[in-house]
Amino acid sequence: MYKDVKEYISACQVCARSKSSNQAPQGLLQPLPLPPRPWSHIALDFLTGLPPSKGFTTILTVVDRFSRACHLVSLKPLPSSAETANLLIKHVFRLHGIPSEILSDRGPQFIARVWTEFATHLGAQVSLTSGFRPQTNGQCERLNQELEAMLRCVCSSNPSSWSSELPWMEYAHNSHTFSSTGQSPFEISLGYQPPLFPSDSASPITVPQFLRRVRCTWNQTRLALQRTADHNRRIADQHRRPAPAYAPGDLVWLSSRDIKLRDSSRKFSPRYLGAFPIAAVLSPVSDRLTIPPSMKVHYVFHVSLLKPVVSSPLCPPSDPPPLVRLADRGLGYRVHRILDVRPRGHQFLVDWEGYGPEHRQLGHSHLYRVGPGRVAPVGPSLARLIPHILVLSPCGLILPTNQRLALMEGVNLLSAVGVLALVGLKQTPSRRGLRMSLGWPGKIPGHPDM
Repeated sequence: MYKDVKEYISACQVCARSKSSNQAPQGLLQPLPLPPRPWSHIALDFLTGLPPSKGFTTILTVVDRFSRACHLVSLKPLPSSAETANLLIKHVFRLHGIPSEILSDRGPQFIARVWTEFATHLGAQVSLTSGFRPQTNGQCERLNQELEAMLRCVCSSNPSSWSSELPWMEYAHNSHTFSSTGQSPFEISLGYQPPLFPSDSASPITVPQFLRRVRCTWNQTRLALQRTADHNRRIADQHRRPAPAYAPGDLVWLSSRDIKLRDSSRKFSPRYLGAFPIAAVLSPVSDRLTIPPSMKVHYVFHVSLLKPVVSSPLCPPSDPPPLVRLADRGLGYRVHRILDVRPRGHQFLVDWEGYGPEHRQLGHSHLYRVGPGRVAPVGPSLARLIPHILVLSPCGLILPTNQRLALMEGVNLLSAVGVLALVGLKQTPSRRGLRMSLGWPGKIPGHPDM
């Protein structure tokens, strides 16, 4: 009995969507490969939301993943892809050469076609983090935290002066000794520590001595970085668990933690969405899913955001409701209820019967003919016939009411077959009255007829 109950609950779709996980996150730590030399692998990020300082409000942070050296560039607005490429040429490439890999998040500057073609022509590989996984670009994220702390310490009394202090913060970071390497970024990338005062200058050395010291420094740095990576992996894996061995075609639940859902209450929203099939296994810790376009998120996710779908004959999965066959031989979806309305744009947020919040979609600004279980476009000539609230008839026609109806909170208008419910709508004052329309649901997986 206990085994059957446990199997039933594990396969229950309602439980899988609604219950949060209290287990350790899936996916063991996978450190990035170690760079062979300074400035061969760089990472980029932006620090935004700063107070204006001489017209600057943003900082571009460029980090060398080998030496931990950085360049901080003050910017006015967020740059475009072409402007970001010019900034790298001006502040990085002319000083350190062209890198072999550029790591960044999935900001609009780094997913544009201009940025990809720019890196391809240079021979550099573009590496983008997976969705909602900033830990991949952890060095830039950590640098941004340290930079914010330095800005608060130095510029809290005069916030508009941070752009003048930025060069000194870059110097302080590059001359600081890191525990991961045991040396400063200056010592690793230049072979010596630049003196701050003339009295600190070291004795001159010959060229062969300098080259031997540089090679020794790089070898020591690689060994130190490898020890640090192994240590961090052991510490992190103590609080994680191995991910299941996924394969293309497996069904998984996707965590809704970082996904903006169109719902009235986040507390009552499902904790997992899906189930979605795995399209490809990209690495031991990242998978590509087949998700509906209405979610508007990238389709690559870390395994910590996924959990496998459990099936059992004791609790078979419920199939989506069948398409509705109409009198004109058309097919459509059943509308469960209307969640929100935008009177200014004539849009509705539709909750489709039998589908989760990931399929909810705002309709386009058109007028539609609404039938039992169907949404279909109609001509704009009907616009003049809808100065009042529309009521659905069983045959699917739009009949304007003779009197204007005021919708109050909690009032439902149902069709004779219970297809559509208008819940919680409010009347919008306008000379033309309240005009309502429904958007096309879009293509939903599992229904090739649409």
